[in-house]
Amino acid sequence: MVKIKTGLFTGLISGVILGLFLKLSQMITGHKVYTLLLNIDFLYNKPLPEMIEFVLHLLISIIIGIVFVSICELKGLVKFKEKFILSLILTAPTFLLYFPLTVLAIKNTPSVTNIPAISLWIIGHLLYSLILPINFKKLNPNK
Repeated sequence: MVKIKTGLFTGLISGVILGLFLKLSQMITGHKVYTLLLNIDFLYNKPLPEMIEFVLHLLISIIIGIVFVSICELKGLVKFKEKFILSLILTAPTFLLYFPLTVLAIKNTPSVTNIPAISLWIIGHLLYSLILPINFKKLNPNK
């Protein structure tokens, strides 16, 4: 139960930071990376409030957080480097998700050739990879 609670908060905090980073990036640059993060119009074509879309994003982040904490505990990962590598492995698929999410999107999202948007997407998810083990450590100072 402690793993689930720790994973929940680790994923939640990391997901909020990712969302805020991409929202701020979109506000500053105009590249719709936050819109892309929240977009599910290819699954559900009716408009949803931004808060509902953000909660759905956080649910995915919470699942990643729980998986991350569970693997750390199962494998006995104690060094930050080990945890960071694990978080990179878990997050790496999101780098590539930019492309199918962009192609499938009905909403106006960045194109698959928009290098600044791709860069912001990857930087945001690298930040997420870094924040995940940091949050885990803050929530479990003895681990």
